[in-house]
Amino acid sequence: MRQTAFLLLAVSLFAGCGNPMKRLTPVEHDHYMALRVYMNEDLRKAYLKYKTQDERDALLKSEGVWDRFYKYDAEMREAIIAGAVHEGWTEDRVFMSWGNPIDRKRLTGRPATRSEMLTYRFEVDDEGYVRVWEPGSKTAYKAASMYEIDVYLDDSRVSELVRRDK
Repeated sequence: MRQTAFLLLAVSLFAGCGNPMKRLTPVEHDHYMALRVYMNEDLRKAYLKYKTQDERDALLKSEGVWDRFYKYDAEMREAIIAGAVHEGWTEDRVFMSWGNPIDRKRLTGRPATRSEMLTYRFEVDDEGYVRVWEPGSKTAYKAASMYEIDVYLDDSRVSELVRRDK
């Protein structure tokens, strides 16, 4: 009996160690997801290695990443987390919300000094949950449908969003 209880405890502890994302609080998860686009692989690993929220927050602050997200008020941070990209947003808000685009093109002939088009792919599952598709994602085969959104940036601000169904 005692051995069985010890074995169950050991297995449960080991299972919890497998995914460091599970130890993040909901707030930490949100700001990690928003800031991961600005974090290289080493910084991501270091962030997830730390055991406490204070240590993880201090790392983001020392690396200069923290203020990219927390310079915005709570309402804007919620919109970024929700993926509610709309016209007028800056390029960095789009990146924090949806990550890196699958395609990026410079445009000419637009009414701006610098224009670009960012393309994002989204997948919708059977329950209607929408997620941003990422290269290498293994979830695309489970998607009930997919679509793309072209984000037109004029002078680093969203001027237009165009959805294309696949």
